Amino acid sequence: MIAFDFDYYKPETVHDTISLYEDLKNKGKKVMYYGGGTEFITMSRMNNIYADAILDIKGIPELNICKIKEEKLIIGAGVTLTKIAELDFFPLLSKTVKRIADHTVQDKITIGGNLVGSIIYKEAALPLLVSNSDILVGNKDGIQRQKLMEYWNKNLKDKEGDLIIQFIVDTRYLHLPYVHVKRTKNEKIDYPLISIAALKDGDRINIGFSGLCDKAFRSLDIEDILNDNSISDKERIHRIIQRVPYEIIEDIYGTCKYRKFMLSKMLEEIVDEFREDI
Repeated sequence: MIAFDFDYYKPETVHDTISLYEDLKNKGKKVMYYGGGTEFITMSRMNNIYADAILDIKGIPELNICKIKEEKLIIGAGVTLTKIAELDFFPLLSKTVKRIADHTVQDKITIGGNLVGSIIYKEAALPLLVSNSDILVGNKDGIQRQKLMEYWNKNLKDKEGDLIIQFIVDTRYLHLPYVHVKRTKNEKIDYPLISIAALKDGDRINIGFSGLCDKAFRSLDIEDILNDNSISDKERIHRIIQRVPYEIIEDIYGTCKYRKFMLSKMLEEIVDEFREDI
């Protein structure tokens, strides 16, 4: 049971949604967008989040697109993980989302919800980051298209009120050689101890990480080390571990030391698998 009352709205367009959000916010309301609803329902029942008003965005057409058009894969933020996996336009993304929660929950979680929710792992971001995807975002200043990686690294405060509309991936990335490796503490479907997604774009490996730190990330600095063939695999992996850009997590799933050990083994696996593709 949700222990607080809230106003419910279901706008039909992106413009109406943004306008309504701004109007309610200016009246002092705490406003939340509502897509799949899994996080809102779970966390509000536990009194971990609160809202005065909910904007249900499931019916907005632009958020429900998942198609290839003019050599671009367009994925609406309201598309569920199940639909992404079934359509399988982008195999690395499909494989990644299949291991986020169990199948019944995947049918409710949207890709936008996975990326903006409070849970730190945000694994669906990794294939989008390593494929240099764009993001379409709407807010009071209008609709902007920008590189996902640039948007991803903004402060949360700078994203307040943003309505994520779509993700746009150049089709040339969809069928590049890829590796997805995930290690969990117990079950196959669980929060990741570490999850890694990587694409091989020509001679260069693009790589993203989840579960290692308190945010999912892609680091160009790490990629430069990973792609430096002038040094041995062992030295590359050692340097990467030393250059992780954020503090490595230590929690019930694994210590910092254990995560470093697992990271080294997973990087070895990725390097070996890509080497076999040559």
